[in-house]
Amino acid sequence: MDPTEEKTVDIYRDTWVRFLGYANEVGEAFRALVPVSFVWGSYAVATAYVTADAVDKGKKAAEAHGDNPGRTTRVAAAVVDTFVWQALASVIIPGFTINRVCAGSLYLLGRTTKLPLSVRKWTTTAIGLSTIPFIITPIDRSVDFLLDSSLRKVYNEGEKHE
Repeated sequence: MDPTEEKTVDIYRDTWVRFLGYANEVGEAFRALVPVSFVWGSYAVATAYVTADAVDKGKKAAEAHGDNPGRTTRVAAAVVDTFVWQALASVIIPGFTINRVCAGSLYLLGRTTKLPLSVRKWTTTAIGLSTIPFIITPIDRSVDFLLDSSLRKVYNEGEKHE
């Protein structure tokens, strides 16, 4: 890219808005300490982020393809690819992973220590939060592989979730 060219900022990928996609992981990490409605609320935030990103990518695909033949298919492919990728990589898989890490941690702390329950819950939350940065890249790469091996073959697009 020419240094004089200005890069277009994608609000869903290049700004603080991206962190809204991690809301459910934070909710799962705090599950032992907060009402379940807080956890479900965190999933609502993450799902709103995923949906907004998919709609944004659909609008960008529509603009890029103008009135060309196949425009509707390309727009649909952009929306579906983004929504499925984000749903798997930002909500479903990391939410499940943090949930199981925290549940396992709480269980093991209960079986192997004599720490008070409140300390075990806070420790579990700390473990869950500290796990988040380590799971992001492996999950993203796995979801890319999964979609490259399945859904992306259906619409045969070279365009990936970027």
